[in-house]
Amino acid sequence: MATSTAPASNAFDDARSQLRAVAGRIGLDAGMLDVLSNCIREFTVNFPVLMDDGSVRVFTGYRIHHNEVRGPVKGGLRYSLNVSLDEVRALSMWMTWKCAVVGLPYGGAKGGVVVDPRALSKGELERLTRRFATEISVIIGPDEDIPAPDMGTDGQTMAWIMDTYSMLRGHSVPAVVTGKPVSIGGSVGRVEATGRGVLFTAMKACADRGMSLKGARVAVQGFGNVGSVAAKLLDDAGAIIVALSDTNGAIYKEDGLGDIDAILAAQRQHGFIPEGHPGVHITNQELLALDVDILIPAALEGQIHRGNAGAVRAKMIIEAANGPTTPEADAVLNAAGVFVVPDILANAGGVVVSYFEWVQDLQSFFWEEHEVETRLQRIMDRAYDEVKAIREREQCTMREAAYILGVSRVVEAIKVRGIFP
Repeated sequence: MATSTAPASNAFDDARSQLRAVAGRIGLDAGMLDVLSNCIREFTVNFPVLMDDGSVRVFTGYRIHHNEVRGPVKGGLRYSLNVSLDEVRALSMWMTWKCAVVGLPYGGAKGGVVVDPRALSKGELERLTRRFATEISVIIGPDEDIPAPDMGTDGQTMAWIMDTYSMLRGHSVPAVVTGKPVSIGGSVGRVEATGRGVLFTAMKACADRGMSLKGARVAVQGFGNVGSVAAKLLDDAGAIIVALSDTNGAIYKEDGLGDIDAILAAQRQHGFIPEGHPGVHITNQELLALDVDILIPAALEGQIHRGNAGAVRAKMIIEAANGPTTPEADAVLNAAGVFVVPDILANAGGVVVSYFEWVQDLQSFFWEEHEVETRLQRIMDRAYDEVKAIREREQCTMREAAYILGVSRVVEAIKVRGIFP
């Protein structure tokens, strides 16, 4: 996932700023704003791992619960050297709003370990994961907190966590995590879910704005699971993928990069987009500034910021990443007439199908892939229409409308449940 050089930005400050921006519109009093501005539970662990050479290293990990008023908390686990307490706080808050926007009975959580997973052997990764799972086992569970994959983690990571938790409980507990392999209770369609949700959102947004998705020129920043799946599905739908980026940089071809399947195959083999692929090699900053119909940031948070937002020429931005646009950049983009579909709506496909997986695990009854995709599209379409209705009624941006919807649902649940005791 390519990154850009951004002014110093704190993700949790950005998340709180977005919440404050909508507080006045929905009449939040100071007390309720204070409740929602803070995470209810923050768990930090420092744990030892035996390395392949016999040495012992201590790693730091986090698991944070933002709000659980609508149900058990849900959110991914990421392995990255950039993991920090404030990043995880922000991601957990965004998960709360995301789950509420699409109507899931979840609150928001997030977690991570400060580690470069590429620098560890598979054995070291397994030992790190199992030890971290043991440390956080006191706060996770199918009725409490259900982790899922995120940046630097995958189905194998979830399988190790599920197995570790099950061994501690003395029986198999598949519903403790989602994003697992299908062979141990995972759901078909989960791997592609976030990217497929981006496709469904793009279809709705194009219809909303009088654009045709077929023939639309698209640039995708970040070629991990979400970006690669979104690029492939958009290409299949007739869009023209003109630019892609990964950790090694970006490639651009004005009339389209061509066979996305071939790029995917090469990337799976080499771990990055090969240097020899046809197209001009450009910087990440240049990718973000391309004259395209749709820009899809699918990398890290804070990629579009006050230092580069003015250079964005895309007609539409669909946020496949979490928090890719800072509040300062939002103002610039809005003034320039760029239509932004926010992360808490656009990339919700992953948590929707995670919800499906959790339900299937609890019932021990599994669905066909067409049923998963049909239900996903129905939920994504409904959420888009609800956000659009608020945007039109309030004469605001899609982000503001999504926050009005999500935050209002959480506030309503808090008021109905009351403050214990």
